[in-house]
Amino acid sequence: MGTVEGAEVSEAQIAVHWKEEEYYPPPEGLKKIANANDPSIRKRFAEENFPQCFEEYAELLTWDKKWDTVLDTSTPPFFKWWVGGRLNACVNCVDRHLDSRGSENAFIWVPELEDQETVELTYEELHRRVNEFAALLKEFCGVKPQDRVTFHLPMVLELPVAMFACARLGVIHSEVFGGFSGAACGQRMADAKSTILVTMDAYYRNGELIDHKVKADEAIEAARKEGTEVEKVLVFRRHPGEYHSESPMVEGRDFFVDELLERYEGQSVEPESMRAEDTLFLMYTSGTTGRPKGAQHSIGGYLSYVTGTAKYYQDIHPEDTYWCFADIGWITGHSYIVYGPLALGTTSVMYEGVPTYPAPGRPWRIAEKLGVQIFHTAPTTIRMLRKLGPDEPAKYDYHFKTMTTVGEPIEPDVWRWYHQTVGKGEAAITDTWWLTETGGFLGSTLPALEPMKPGSCGPMVLGIYAVIYDENGEEVPKGSGKAGNICIRNPWPGRLLTIWGQDERYVETYHKKYNRDPKSTDWHDWPWLCGDGAVQAADGYYRILGRIDDVINVAGHRLGTKELESAAIEVDEIAEAAAVPVIDELRGRAVEMYVSLKPGVDAGDEVAKKVSAQIEKQIGKIARPKNVWIVADMPKTRSGKIMRRVIASISNFADVGDVTTLANPEIVDQINEHVRAEKVARDEVPRELSEQELAEIKAFGQVE
Repeated sequence: MGTVEGAEVSEAQIAVHWKEEEYYPPPEGLKKIANANDPSIRKRFAEENFPQCFEEYAELLTWDKKWDTVLDTSTPPFFKWWVGGRLNACVNCVDRHLDSRGSENAFIWVPELEDQETVELTYEELHRRVNEFAALLKEFCGVKPQDRVTFHLPMVLELPVAMFACARLGVIHSEVFGGFSGAACGQRMADAKSTILVTMDAYYRNGELIDHKVKADEAIEAARKEGTEVEKVLVFRRHPGEYHSESPMVEGRDFFVDELLERYEGQSVEPESMRAEDTLFLMYTSGTTGRPKGAQHSIGGYLSYVTGTAKYYQDIHPEDTYWCFADIGWITGHSYIVYGPLALGTTSVMYEGVPTYPAPGRPWRIAEKLGVQIFHTAPTTIRMLRKLGPDEPAKYDYHFKTMTTVGEPIEPDVWRWYHQTVGKGEAAITDTWWLTETGGFLGSTLPALEPMKPGSCGPMVLGIYAVIYDENGEEVPKGSGKAGNICIRNPWPGRLLTIWGQDERYVETYHKKYNRDPKSTDWHDWPWLCGDGAVQAADGYYRILGRIDDVINVAGHRLGTKELESAAIEVDEIAEAAAVPVIDELRGRAVEMYVSLKPGVDAGDEVAKKVSAQIEKQIGKIARPKNVWIVADMPKTRSGKIMRRVIASISNFADVGDVTTLANPEIVDQINEHVRAEKVARDEVPRELSEQELAEIKAFGQVE
């Protein structure tokens, strides 16, 4: 977090005083059938067996050629797994299941509108569709291995089909979350130097057919501004043969996929045998500067890691029906809707729409109808379903064996509702902690072996060795009640290779702070900074406090403050902007924007509305601020740095701390009086913050 002028304390110095919750034992029935039911599994993955322990994950895959080297540490911190090995991700997720699972469902797709038909896609049918689309990409688009193709697709079956088609060809895919704006998509295309966009005309959201193709035009313009010319736009149609977009199809650039596929009907494409360390996909995540970070994930390392963690932590068996209630536009969907589950040959459920459409009983109705055994969603969704339909789960006859939570820490009382009401007291909860960059889970309990503790993700997962450091690189001991920066001491297969095109930024972001020797090729000298604060209890279980950098986690979506602020400043009237998190009962965190105006500009509601609209246009509706506060000036250090900690405290009705060292301490009282009076008038006074939330607010914006 760095030492910041005017900062009261760093998060690493804050004592955490919440009570430790009680343990919940694993369900007895799960112990007999679980993939991980042998307590010796922890010993197999103990540090003395590293890195060879991860061969257990690699052996779950089918290899064209086995690896020569398990872990190559010769060019730190750019560690490579399974060097010398060759494989194809599509073969591992589709082809190899044809003999044993060909007629079984790979995906079950549920449309948002209940009067539309649920689609069952068998492994045989998936194989056919993947090959045809791969043929189209190869022949019509002329793609070659390690070229980049960008998708801007909603939750439709065409998305995993396109992912596997790229994987089959050794082409790098980059899916941009469908809710993001066209401008955000175009920026990511330019960064990846991707000239092919795969999109869709429309999709359903809250019962409405939303025009999506219109974003393609924005994306092309945004990419062009950054020097990348998009050559082809491939458009899937939500309703076959019908076009539901106001955006005109541009001749010679835009093509309907269904019409092109007629040329490739029944064609098959030989899968490319790729090196394990080649790139499978890019997943863009928000950073603390305006430019997004393209997390570059490998084929062999990533696929082995998500397969192993899906098997042992979600207890996925081929005969299960598994439902991850996330969006493939985020890493959760890549790892635990598509690649992990299908590498294991299971049936993965996809749902197009929002959890509460047309009513909050919808998820449980789907679970009952499809016989879902494994359920996976985010605390945001759980909070929403608890608020809008607290008694709905009891109305439906479904039975889960494991339930995963992902994306942000889950509050203990929400955890208990999830366990007792949603899980009916029968299911094990795997409260997972991890990041886009990590590829798969970092922290969780093994569902059949380790007791659950609300509010704590649990120990680190198999083969992950964590440490909590303070600002000076000293280890924070477990049971001390002190928080610090959680780091992973060792490399692991799922970790990103680097940030696409930004090796220096990769080293700076994840390794520089705690690196002991820049010349060392010993992995022990290269701890990986996760960017989250954490505290470890005496029992070894970790509680994650949230981000230590300028990223706001809204409903599991990571939004960079610099991206939000850059969008706000594009409004002509705005001189400065600062984005801060505010505690929100449904979304966990929401964004509030503070803006100051250029000289001579009058403050008014219209300016605030323009800021909200610009952020929505640039980033997407998920980033729309809860409030936009127009202030005379920002609280600043003498060096001119905006003290987001102070305004975050104001937004959350927390103590602003010592402001005497600010260059303009008098502005704090003005902002405080204005914002809090307005919030009281709007009935937006938040509940009293927990120690964990206070720690997060005090630490916010303290990264140098």
